[in-house]
Amino acid sequence: MPGEIVRENPARLDEVVGRVPVADDAEVDRAVREAEARQRDWCRVPVEDRAAALLRAADAVDAMPGVAELLARESGKPRADCAGELRFAAAYLRWAAERTPAVFADHETDDAAGRLVLRRRPYGVVAAITPWNAPVILTLLKAGPALAAGNTVVVKPSPLAPLAVTRVMAAFPPGLVRVVHGHAGTARALAGHSRVHRVAFTGGAEAGRAIGAAAAKAITPALLELGGNDPVVLLDDADLADAAMDRLVLASFATAGQVCMAAKRLYVPRARLAEVRDAYLAAAARTLVLGDPLDAATTVGPVISAAAADRVRALVSGSRRRGGTVTGLGTVTADMGRGHFVRPALVTDVADDAPVVAEEQFGPVVPLLAYDDEDEVVARANAGDLGLGASVWSADEERAFAFARRFDAGFTFVNTHNRTGMALRAPFGGVKRSGHGREYGTEGLLEYAQTCAIHAPAAFRADGTGMSAGAYPS
Repeated sequence: MPGEIVRENPARLDEVVGRVPVADDAEVDRAVREAEARQRDWCRVPVEDRAAALLRAADAVDAMPGVAELLARESGKPRADCAGELRFAAAYLRWAAERTPAVFADHETDDAAGRLVLRRRPYGVVAAITPWNAPVILTLLKAGPALAAGNTVVVKPSPLAPLAVTRVMAAFPPGLVRVVHGHAGTARALAGHSRVHRVAFTGGAEAGRAIGAAAAKAITPALLELGGNDPVVLLDDADLADAAMDRLVLASFATAGQVCMAAKRLYVPRARLAEVRDAYLAAAARTLVLGDPLDAATTVGPVISAAAADRVRALVSGSRRRGGTVTGLGTVTADMGRGHFVRPALVTDVADDAPVVAEEQFGPVVPLLAYDDEDEVVARANAGDLGLGASVWSADEERAFAFARRFDAGFTFVNTHNRTGMALRAPFGGVKRSGHGREYGTEGLLEYAQTCAIHAPAAFRADGTGMSAGAYPS
Protein backbone atom coordinates (compact mmCIF):
# COMPACT_ATOMS: atom_id res chain seq x y z
CA MET A 1 0.00 0.00 0.00
CA PRO A 2 1.36 3.46 -0.84
CA GLY A 3 0.34 4.85 2.57
CA GLU A 4 -0.87 8.29 3.55
CA ILE A 5 0.33 11.84 4.08
CA VAL A 6 -0.10 13.08 7.64
CA ARG A 7 -0.08 16.87 7.74
CA GLU A 8 0.99 18.53 10.97
CA ASN A 9 0.43 22.16 11.89
CA PRO A 10 3.82 23.89 11.47
CA ALA A 11 2.89 26.24 14.31
CA ARG A 12 1.88 23.40 16.66
CA LEU A 13 3.80 20.28 15.84
CA ASP A 14 1.72 18.17 18.22
CA GLU A 15 -1.43 18.87 16.17
CA VAL A 16 -2.36 16.71 13.19
CA VAL A 17 -4.43 18.79 10.80
CA GLY A 18 -5.46 15.98 8.46
CA ARG A 19 -4.52 12.96 6.38
CA VAL A 20 -4.77 12.15 2.69
CA PRO A 21 -4.03 8.88 0.87
CA VAL A 22 -0.98 8.63 -1.39
CA ALA A 23 -1.86 7.63 -4.96
CA ASP A 24 0.18 4.92 -6.62
CA ASP A 25 0.86 4.85 -10.35
CA ALA A 26 -2.29 2.84 -11.03
CA GLU A 27 -4.42 5.45 -9.27
CA VAL A 28 -2.72 8.24 -11.22
CA ASP A 29 -3.43 6.37 -14.43
CA ARG A 30 -7.08 5.89 -13.47
CA ALA A 31 -7.50 9.58 -12.64
CA VAL A 32 -6.01 10.65 -15.95
CA ARG A 33 -8.11 8.24 -18.01
CA GLU A 34 -11.30 9.22 -16.19
CA ALA A 35 -10.48 12.89 -16.80
CA GLU A 36 -9.84 12.12 -20.47
CA ALA A 37 -13.23 10.43 -20.82
CA ARG A 38 -14.97 13.40 -19.18
CA GLN A 39 -13.07 15.86 -21.37
CA ARG A 40 -14.60 14.47 -24.55
CA ASP A 41 -17.99 15.81 -23.44
CA TRP A 42 -16.74 18.93 -21.67
CA CYS A 43 -14.94 20.30 -24.72
CA ARG A 44 -18.26 20.26 -26.60
CA VAL A 45 -20.00 22.37 -23.96
CA PRO A 46 -20.56 25.92 -25.31
CA VAL A 47 -17.89 28.33 -24.17
CA GLU A 48 -20.51 30.52 -22.46
CA ASP A 49 -21.58 27.56 -20.34
CA ARG A 50 -18.00 26.82 -19.40
CA ALA A 51 -17.65 30.43 -18.27
CA ALA A 52 -20.82 30.08 -16.21
CA ALA A 53 -19.33 27.04 -14.48
CA LEU A 54 -16.37 29.17 -13.39
CA LEU A 55 -18.74 31.78 -11.96
CA ARG A 56 -20.58 29.14 -9.97
CA ALA A 57 -17.27 27.78 -8.71
CA ALA A 58 -16.27 31.26 -7.55
CA ASP A 59 -19.51 31.59 -5.60
CA ALA A 60 -18.94 28.16 -4.07
CA VAL A 61 -15.41 29.09 -2.97
CA ASP A 62 -16.73 32.25 -1.33
CA ALA A 63 -19.35 30.24 0.54
CA MET A 64 -17.13 27.41 1.79
CA PRO A 65 -16.93 27.46 5.59
CA GLY A 66 -13.72 26.89 7.49
CA VAL A 67 -11.33 26.75 4.54
CA ALA A 68 -9.27 29.77 5.61
CA GLU A 69 -8.65 28.25 9.03
CA LEU A 70 -7.83 24.87 7.48
CA LEU A 71 -5.32 26.52 5.18
CA ALA A 72 -3.78 28.44 8.07
CA ARG A 73 -3.40 25.29 10.14
CA GLU A 74 -1.80 23.21 7.39
CA SER A 75 0.46 25.90 5.89
CA GLY A 76 1.32 28.20 8.79
CA LYS A 77 0.10 31.32 6.96
CA PRO A 78 -1.83 33.84 9.08
CA ARG A 79 -5.54 33.21 8.86
CA ALA A 80 -6.21 36.72 7.53
CA ASP A 81 -3.80 36.06 4.66
CA CYS A 82 -5.50 32.73 3.97
CA ALA A 83 -8.91 34.40 3.84
CA GLY A 84 -7.45 36.98 1.46
CA GLU A 85 -6.06 34.25 -0.76
CA LEU A 86 -9.48 32.60 -1.00
CA ARG A 87 -11.17 35.90 -1.90
CA PHE A 88 -8.51 36.58 -4.50
CA ALA A 89 -8.89 33.09 -5.97
CA ALA A 90 -12.64 33.59 -6.36
CA ALA A 91 -12.04 37.02 -7.91
CA TYR A 92 -9.65 35.44 -10.41
CA LEU A 93 -12.23 32.85 -11.44
CA ARG A 94 -14.77 35.63 -12.05
CA TRP A 95 -12.22 37.63 -14.03
CA ALA A 96 -11.37 34.59 -16.15
CA ALA A 97 -15.04 33.73 -16.68
CA GLU A 98 -15.82 37.23 -17.94
CA ARG A 99 -13.13 36.94 -20.60
CA THR A 100 -13.61 33.29 -21.53
CA PRO A 101 -16.20 33.74 -24.33
CA ALA A 102 -14.06 36.24 -26.22
CA VAL A 103 -10.68 34.62 -25.60
CA PHE A 104 -11.68 31.05 -26.48
CA ALA A 105 -14.09 31.78 -29.32
CA ASP A 106 -13.19 31.09 -32.93
CA HIS A 107 -11.85 34.17 -34.73
CA GLU A 108 -12.63 34.46 -38.45
CA THR A 109 -11.20 36.78 -41.10
CA ASP A 110 -12.64 36.86 -44.63
CA ASP A 111 -10.97 39.39 -46.87
CA ALA A 112 -9.07 39.88 -50.10
CA ALA A 113 -6.34 37.50 -48.91
CA GLY A 114 -8.78 34.66 -48.31
CA ARG A 115 -10.66 33.12 -45.43
CA LEU A 116 -8.90 32.29 -42.16
CA VAL A 117 -10.41 30.75 -39.05
CA LEU A 118 -8.34 30.58 -35.86
CA ARG A 119 -9.66 28.06 -33.36
CA ARG A 120 -8.74 27.91 -29.68
CA ARG A 121 -8.77 24.19 -29.04
CA PRO A 122 -8.15 22.51 -25.68
CA TYR A 123 -5.19 20.22 -25.10
CA GLY A 124 -7.20 17.48 -23.38
CA VAL A 125 -6.10 16.56 -19.87
CA VAL A 126 -4.03 19.15 -17.98
CA ALA A 127 -1.80 18.11 -15.08
CA ALA A 128 -1.64 20.85 -12.43
CA ILE A 129 1.20 20.29 -9.97
CA THR A 130 1.01 22.94 -7.29
CA PRO A 131 2.99 24.21 -4.27
CA TRP A 132 2.14 24.78 -0.63
CA ASN A 133 2.81 28.50 -0.14
CA ALA A 134 -0.31 29.81 -1.92
CA PRO A 135 -1.97 26.53 -2.83
CA VAL A 136 -5.50 27.68 -3.59
CA ILE A 137 -4.77 30.58 -5.90
CA LEU A 138 -1.89 28.78 -7.61
CA THR A 139 -4.13 25.80 -8.29
CA LEU A 140 -7.03 27.89 -9.58
CA LEU A 141 -4.66 29.85 -11.83
CA LYS A 142 -4.26 26.54 -13.65
CA ALA A 143 -7.59 24.82 -13.22
CA GLY A 144 -9.71 27.89 -14.03
CA PRO A 145 -8.37 28.71 -17.50
CA ALA A 146 -7.82 25.03 -18.29
CA LEU A 147 -11.51 24.29 -17.73
CA ALA A 148 -12.56 27.47 -19.52
CA ALA A 149 -10.66 26.31 -22.60
CA GLY A 150 -12.38 22.91 -22.55
CA ASN A 151 -9.75 20.79 -20.83
CA THR A 152 -10.19 18.65 -17.75
CA VAL A 153 -7.65 18.72 -14.93
CA VAL A 154 -5.81 16.35 -12.63
CA VAL A 155 -4.35 18.22 -9.64
CA LYS A 156 -1.39 17.01 -7.58
CA PRO A 157 -1.13 19.32 -4.55
CA SER A 158 1.96 19.65 -2.42
CA PRO A 159 2.08 17.10 0.42
CA LEU A 160 2.78 20.08 2.70
CA ALA A 161 -0.62 21.66 1.98
CA PRO A 162 -3.00 19.10 0.49
CA LEU A 163 -6.17 19.75 2.49
CA ALA A 164 -7.60 23.14 1.53
CA VAL A 165 -6.92 22.53 -2.17
CA THR A 166 -8.86 19.28 -2.05
CA ARG A 167 -11.80 21.06 -0.44
CA VAL A 168 -11.79 23.89 -2.97
CA MET A 169 -11.67 21.60 -6.00
CA ALA A 170 -15.14 20.38 -5.02
CA ALA A 171 -16.43 23.75 -6.27
CA PHE A 172 -16.23 22.55 -9.88
CA PRO A 173 -18.74 20.30 -11.64
CA PRO A 174 -18.26 16.59 -10.87
CA GLY A 175 -15.55 14.84 -12.82
CA LEU A 176 -13.90 17.89 -14.33
CA VAL A 177 -11.14 18.06 -11.71
CA ARG A 178 -9.55 15.08 -10.06
CA VAL A 179 -7.07 15.25 -7.19
CA VAL A 180 -4.24 12.80 -6.58
CA HIS A 181 -1.93 13.08 -3.59
CA GLY A 182 1.64 12.05 -3.18
CA HIS A 183 5.28 13.01 -3.31
CA ALA A 184 7.81 13.43 -6.12
CA GLY A 185 7.08 10.03 -7.66
CA THR A 186 3.39 10.84 -7.97
CA ALA A 187 4.22 14.14 -9.66
CA ARG A 188 6.55 12.46 -12.15
CA ALA A 189 3.97 9.77 -12.93
CA LEU A 190 1.37 12.45 -13.64
CA ALA A 191 3.63 14.77 -15.65
CA GLY A 192 4.92 11.89 -17.75
CA HIS A 193 1.59 10.19 -18.38
CA SER A 194 0.97 9.54 -22.07
CA ARG A 195 -2.63 10.81 -21.87
CA VAL A 196 -1.70 14.14 -20.25
CA HIS A 197 -1.27 16.77 -22.96
CA ARG A 198 -0.36 19.87 -20.94
CA VAL A 199 1.57 20.23 -17.66
CA ALA A 200 1.44 23.30 -15.43
CA PHE A 201 3.82 23.46 -12.49
CA THR A 202 4.69 26.02 -9.83
CA GLY A 203 7.53 25.28 -7.45
CA GLY A 204 11.28 25.12 -6.96
CA ALA A 205 13.99 24.59 -9.54
CA GLU A 206 14.90 21.04 -8.55
CA ALA A 207 11.32 19.82 -8.75
CA GLY A 208 10.82 21.85 -11.91
CA ARG A 209 13.68 20.05 -13.63
CA ALA A 210 12.19 16.69 -12.69
CA ILE A 211 8.70 17.68 -13.86
CA GLY A 212 10.06 19.22 -17.05
CA ALA A 213 12.11 16.10 -17.81
CA ALA A 214 9.14 13.78 -17.29
CA ALA A 215 6.96 15.95 -19.51
CA ALA A 216 9.65 16.24 -22.18
CA LYS A 217 10.06 12.47 -22.34
CA ALA A 218 6.36 12.27 -23.23
CA ILE A 219 6.69 15.27 -25.61
CA THR A 220 4.22 17.19 -23.45
CA PRO A 221 4.45 20.99 -23.28
CA ALA A 222 4.99 22.33 -19.77
CA LEU A 223 4.40 25.68 -18.12
CA LEU A 224 7.03 26.07 -15.37
CA GLU A 225 6.79 28.91 -12.85
CA LEU A 226 9.93 28.57 -10.76
CA GLY A 227 11.84 30.57 -8.17
CA GLY A 228 13.20 34.07 -8.05
CA ASN A 229 15.78 36.15 -6.22
CA ASP A 230 13.97 39.42 -6.71
CA PRO A 231 16.04 42.60 -6.45
CA VAL A 232 14.59 45.82 -5.06
CA VAL A 233 16.28 49.07 -6.11
CA LEU A 234 15.47 52.27 -4.26
CA LEU A 235 16.57 55.23 -6.36
CA ASP A 236 17.92 58.32 -4.65
CA ASP A 237 14.52 60.01 -4.65
CA ALA A 238 12.59 57.01 -3.24
CA ASP A 239 9.79 57.75 -0.79
CA LEU A 240 10.61 56.54 2.74
CA ALA A 241 7.28 57.52 4.28
CA ASP A 242 5.57 55.01 6.56
CA ALA A 243 3.15 53.62 3.97
CA ALA A 244 5.90 52.93 1.43
CA MET A 245 8.20 51.34 4.00
CA ASP A 246 5.39 49.18 5.36
CA ARG A 247 4.81 47.88 1.82
CA LEU A 248 8.50 47.19 1.40
CA VAL A 249 8.77 45.24 4.66
CA LEU A 250 5.72 43.08 3.97
CA ALA A 251 6.95 42.51 0.41
CA SER A 252 9.79 40.54 2.00
CA PHE A 253 8.08 38.89 4.96
CA ALA A 254 4.53 38.01 3.89
CA THR A 255 4.08 34.22 4.19
CA ALA A 256 7.30 34.27 6.25
CA GLY A 257 9.21 35.21 3.10
CA GLN A 258 8.25 31.93 1.42
CA VAL A 259 7.06 33.48 -1.84
CA CYS A 260 8.74 33.20 -5.23
CA MET A 261 8.13 36.90 -5.95
CA ALA A 262 9.05 38.21 -2.50
CA ALA A 263 11.47 41.14 -2.26
CA LYS A 264 14.73 39.31 -1.59
CA ARG A 265 17.63 41.76 -2.14
CA LEU A 266 17.35 45.42 -1.13
CA TYR A 267 19.70 47.87 -2.88
CA VAL A 268 19.81 51.46 -1.63
CA PRO A 269 22.02 54.46 -2.44
CA ARG A 270 25.03 54.49 -0.13
CA ALA A 271 24.25 58.07 0.93
CA ARG A 272 20.83 56.96 2.18
CA LEU A 273 21.81 53.61 3.69
CA ALA A 274 21.48 54.62 7.36
CA GLU A 275 18.24 56.50 6.66
CA VAL A 276 16.70 53.52 4.86
CA ARG A 277 17.83 51.11 7.55
CA ASP A 278 16.22 53.19 10.30
CA ALA A 279 12.99 53.57 8.33
CA TYR A 280 12.95 49.83 7.56
CA LEU A 281 13.41 48.85 11.21
CA ALA A 282 10.61 51.23 12.22
CA ALA A 283 8.29 49.75 9.58
CA ALA A 284 9.12 46.22 10.72
CA ALA A 285 8.28 47.21 14.30
CA ARG A 286 4.89 48.44 13.07
CA THR A 287 4.02 45.56 10.77
CA LEU A 288 5.70 42.31 11.80
CA VAL A 289 4.26 40.11 14.54
CA LEU A 290 5.65 36.56 14.60
CA GLY A 291 3.01 34.34 16.16
CA ASP A 292 0.41 31.64 15.84
CA PRO A 293 -1.40 31.85 12.48
CA LEU A 294 -4.80 31.68 14.19
CA ASP A 295 -4.06 34.78 16.29
CA ALA A 296 -5.65 37.82 14.62
CA ALA A 297 -2.62 39.98 15.47
CA THR A 298 -0.13 37.69 13.71
CA THR A 299 1.34 38.86 10.42
CA VAL A 300 4.17 36.29 10.13
CA GLY A 301 3.73 32.61 10.91
CA PRO A 302 6.18 29.72 11.01
CA VAL A 303 8.10 28.44 8.05
CA ILE A 304 6.73 25.31 6.46
CA SER A 305 9.06 22.63 7.85
CA ALA A 306 12.03 21.84 10.04
CA ALA A 307 14.22 21.65 6.94
CA ALA A 308 13.12 25.14 5.91
CA ALA A 309 13.86 26.49 9.37
CA ASP A 310 17.31 24.90 9.38
CA ARG A 311 18.11 26.32 5.95
CA VAL A 312 17.15 29.88 6.93
CA ARG A 313 19.06 29.68 10.19
CA ALA A 314 22.10 28.50 8.24
CA LEU A 315 21.85 31.59 6.00
CA VAL A 316 21.74 33.80 9.10
CA SER A 317 24.64 32.09 10.86
CA GLY A 318 26.65 32.07 7.63
CA SER A 319 26.11 35.81 7.28
CA ARG A 320 27.43 36.38 10.79
CA ARG A 321 30.52 34.30 10.05
CA ARG A 322 31.20 36.53 7.05
CA GLY A 323 31.12 39.62 9.27
CA GLY A 324 27.52 40.56 8.58
CA THR A 325 25.23 42.23 11.08
CA VAL A 326 21.93 40.47 11.77
CA THR A 327 19.06 42.45 13.29
CA GLY A 328 15.91 40.72 14.49
CA LEU A 329 12.72 42.40 13.30
CA GLY A 330 9.26 42.96 14.68
CA THR A 331 7.52 41.51 17.72
CA VAL A 332 7.53 37.88 18.78
CA THR A 333 4.43 36.36 20.40
CA ALA A 334 5.02 32.79 19.20
CA ASP A 335 5.88 29.83 21.36
CA MET A 336 9.18 29.40 19.50
CA GLY A 337 9.75 25.83 20.66
CA ARG A 338 6.33 24.57 19.64
CA GLY A 339 6.60 25.12 15.90
CA HIS A 340 8.92 25.96 13.00
CA PHE A 341 9.26 29.61 13.95
CA VAL A 342 12.15 31.73 12.67
CA ARG A 343 12.34 35.38 13.66
CA PRO A 344 12.43 37.78 10.70
CA ALA A 345 15.87 39.29 10.23
CA LEU A 346 17.60 42.06 8.29
CA VAL A 347 21.21 41.39 7.27
CA THR A 348 23.68 44.21 6.58
CA ASP A 349 27.42 44.42 5.90
CA VAL A 350 27.61 41.41 3.59
CA ALA A 351 29.00 41.11 0.07
CA ASP A 352 27.08 40.06 -3.02
CA ASP A 353 28.66 36.60 -3.00
CA ALA A 354 27.24 35.77 0.43
CA PRO A 355 24.61 33.01 0.15
CA VAL A 356 21.98 35.26 1.76
CA VAL A 357 22.37 37.55 -1.28
CA ALA A 358 23.32 35.21 -4.11
CA GLU A 359 20.74 32.51 -3.33
CA GLU A 360 16.97 32.65 -3.04
CA GLN A 361 16.40 32.73 0.72
CA PHE A 362 12.74 31.65 0.59
CA GLY A 363 12.36 32.52 4.24
CA PRO A 364 12.20 35.43 6.69
CA VAL A 365 15.64 36.94 6.13
CA VAL A 366 16.63 39.71 3.71
CA PRO A 367 19.90 41.59 2.99
CA LEU A 368 20.21 45.37 2.76
CA LEU A 369 22.98 46.44 0.35
CA ALA A 370 24.48 49.79 -0.64
CA TYR A 371 25.25 50.93 -4.19
CA ASP A 372 27.06 53.90 -5.68
CA ASP A 373 25.62 54.41 -9.17
CA GLU A 374 22.80 53.14 -11.34
CA ASP A 375 24.90 51.20 -13.87
CA GLU A 376 26.53 49.31 -11.01
CA VAL A 377 23.27 48.41 -9.31
CA VAL A 378 21.68 47.26 -12.57
CA ALA A 379 24.57 44.84 -13.12
CA ARG A 380 24.32 43.55 -9.54
CA ALA A 381 20.54 43.24 -9.68
CA ASN A 382 20.71 41.25 -12.93
CA ALA A 383 23.43 38.91 -11.71
CA GLY A 384 22.53 35.26 -11.37
CA ASP A 385 20.41 32.79 -13.28
CA LEU A 386 17.01 33.85 -11.95
CA GLY A 387 14.75 36.51 -13.40
CA LEU A 388 11.27 36.35 -11.93
CA GLY A 389 10.42 39.70 -10.38
CA ALA A 390 12.11 42.99 -9.52
CA SER A 391 11.07 46.41 -8.32
CA VAL A 392 12.19 50.02 -8.57
CA TRP A 393 11.15 52.77 -6.15
CA SER A 394 11.19 56.42 -7.15
CA ALA A 395 9.15 59.59 -6.70
CA ASP A 396 9.35 60.07 -10.49
CA GLU A 397 7.25 57.46 -12.29
CA GLU A 398 8.81 58.13 -15.68
CA ARG A 399 12.28 57.66 -14.20
CA ALA A 400 11.12 54.46 -12.52
CA PHE A 401 9.73 53.01 -15.76
CA ALA A 402 12.90 53.89 -17.65
CA PHE A 403 14.96 52.14 -14.98
CA ALA A 404 12.59 49.15 -14.91
CA ARG A 405 13.33 48.43 -18.57
CA ARG A 406 16.90 47.58 -17.57
CA PHE A 407 15.97 44.65 -15.32
CA ASP A 408 16.26 41.05 -16.47
CA ALA A 409 12.89 40.15 -14.98
CA GLY A 410 9.58 38.81 -16.17
CA PHE A 411 7.63 41.20 -13.95
CA THR A 412 8.81 44.55 -12.59
CA PHE A 413 6.91 46.37 -9.87
CA VAL A 414 7.03 50.14 -9.44
CA ASN A 415 6.88 51.57 -5.89
CA THR A 416 5.66 48.27 -4.49
CA HIS A 417 6.51 44.57 -4.67
CA ASN A 418 4.96 41.14 -4.19
CA ARG A 419 1.18 40.73 -4.05
CA THR A 420 0.32 44.44 -3.69
CA GLY A 421 1.80 44.95 -7.15
CA MET A 422 -0.09 42.19 -8.93
CA ALA A 423 -3.02 42.75 -11.28
CA LEU A 424 -5.36 40.21 -12.82
CA ARG A 425 -4.76 41.73 -16.25
CA ALA A 426 -0.95 41.62 -15.99
CA PRO A 427 0.74 38.40 -17.18
CA PHE A 428 3.19 37.00 -14.64
CA GLY A 429 6.16 34.71 -15.19
CA GLY A 430 9.91 34.62 -15.33
CA VAL A 431 12.85 34.87 -17.68
CA LYS A 432 16.19 33.03 -17.56
CA ARG A 433 16.00 30.09 -15.13
CA SER A 434 12.84 31.33 -13.45
CA GLY A 435 10.72 29.29 -15.83
CA HIS A 436 8.64 29.81 -18.93
CA GLY A 437 4.99 30.46 -19.67
CA ARG A 438 2.69 33.02 -18.10
CA GLU A 439 -0.13 33.15 -15.56
CA TYR A 440 -2.72 35.91 -15.14
CA GLY A 441 -3.74 38.15 -18.01
CA THR A 442 -5.02 37.01 -21.37
CA GLU A 443 -1.66 35.30 -21.88
CA GLY A 444 -2.35 33.14 -18.83
CA LEU A 445 -5.69 32.03 -20.26
CA LEU A 446 -4.21 31.18 -23.64
CA GLU A 447 -1.60 28.89 -22.08
CA TYR A 448 -4.37 26.27 -21.95
CA ALA A 449 -5.51 26.40 -25.59
CA GLN A 450 -3.86 25.47 -28.86
CA THR A 451 -4.33 27.80 -31.81
CA CYS A 452 -5.42 25.79 -34.85
CA ALA A 453 -5.96 27.35 -38.26
CA ILE A 454 -8.37 26.69 -41.15
CA HIS A 455 -7.33 28.60 -44.26
CA ALA A 456 -8.63 29.05 -47.82
CA PRO A 457 -6.27 31.29 -49.84
CA ALA A 458 -8.13 33.73 -52.08
CA ALA A 459 -6.30 32.43 -55.13
CA PHE A 460 -8.09 29.08 -54.97
CA ARG A 461 -11.61 30.25 -54.15
CA ALA A 462 -14.29 30.18 -56.84
CA ASP A 463 -13.51 33.71 -58.00
CA GLY A 464 -9.77 33.47 -57.39
CA THR A 465 -6.99 34.22 -59.85
CA GLY A 466 -5.13 30.98 -59.22
CA MET A 467 -1.47 30.36 -58.49
CA SER A 468 1.14 28.04 -59.91
CA ALA A 469 1.45 24.69 -58.18
CA GLY A 470 4.92 25.40 -56.80
CA ALA A 471 4.46 29.05 -55.88
CA TYR A 472 5.29 30.56 -52.49
CA PRO A 473 2.65 32.69 -50.79
CA SER A 474 2.98 36.43 -51.22
